[in-house]
Amino acid sequence: MAAGTLFGMTRIDKKPSDGPAAVTVRGLVKHYGETKALDGVDLDVREGTVMGVLGPNGAGKTTLVRCLSTLITPDSGSAFVAGYDVVKQPRQLRRVIGLTGQYAAVDEKLSGRENLYMIGRLLDLSRKDARARADALLERFSLTEAATRPAKTYSGGMRRRLDLAASMIGSPSVLYLDEPTTGLDPRTRNEVWTEVQRMVGDGVTVLLTTQYMEEAEQLASELTVIDRGKVIASGAIDDLKARVGGRTLRIRPADPLELRPLATALDDMGLTGLATSTVDTEAGAVLVPILSDEQLTAVVGAVTARGITIGSISTELPSLDEVFLSITGQKASAPQDDTRSADLEGASV
Repeated sequence: MAAGTLFGMTRIDKKPSDGPAAVTVRGLVKHYGETKALDGVDLDVREGTVMGVLGPNGAGKTTLVRCLSTLITPDSGSAFVAGYDVVKQPRQLRRVIGLTGQYAAVDEKLSGRENLYMIGRLLDLSRKDARARADALLERFSLTEAATRPAKTYSGGMRRRLDLAASMIGSPSVLYLDEPTTGLDPRTRNEVWTEVQRMVGDGVTVLLTTQYMEEAEQLASELTVIDRGKVIASGAIDDLKARVGGRTLRIRPADPLELRPLATALDDMGLTGLATSTVDTEAGAVLVPILSDEQLTAVVGAVTARGITIGSISTELPSLDEVFLSITGQKASAPQDDTRSADLEGASV
């Protein structure tokens, strides 16, 4: 994945990579009693990319992360991360992965620096290297001024940044982010996104579980949709949108005063299968759902025949929310506590 900089911020090329897989999962199964939390999951995550894993509460997303991070053992199937077998080589694997769960897993009684130093020592860094790594990450995550304060005094956003810093102490090649912005305000969420983009720019591979459609579009190059423990769709975001079918035709008249007449003209055309148009007064355009290129040609021809001059015209794929609804049959919702999800998947770490 190519990376550049724009006004000092990392800019990520989110096109799917054709490079080697950092994560390979085949037929992964995990039972909780009579329920299959994972039911034959297949997954490939290319090096240096962000794979977004979407699904309703209780779909199996956190169970997948816990299996891939060696916190629980799958019942069957295989999974390799950074070349290591998650079942047969857990000790080696833990040295090259990082994990940030839904809730910050830091010791509130320790300061930010002490938290990072402790984790560095647990990862077998020398005292000198652990201190150096802690200080470097505190600076990177804008926590230097709060380094000596107990973590319990940190705001929610600061705790999340400290948690991300903790997951980076061991310089992981693969990072799991399990709904990392749950409960955060929009400003703090954007800060977390910026840090994730920076990590990917440094070559880290990220597996991101989320229910925020905006988050998936902001960070992920590819998506996997899981429901009831099964993968029900996967691919690049635009490819998934195209699978849902249908586009929106956005027509802007050259003369803003023709906006309403344009909408009326479209609704009066009586084209077979053409949906009712809507007016976006702020953008000065009329939006018309279309199902085929034939409809597009017919609309443009009919508009010009009415003597309305078109200023611009474009087509848009469905939103990711619409894709999610079409594939899962459920509306996307903000992450929240869910009894079924907690019972099946266990607490996030």
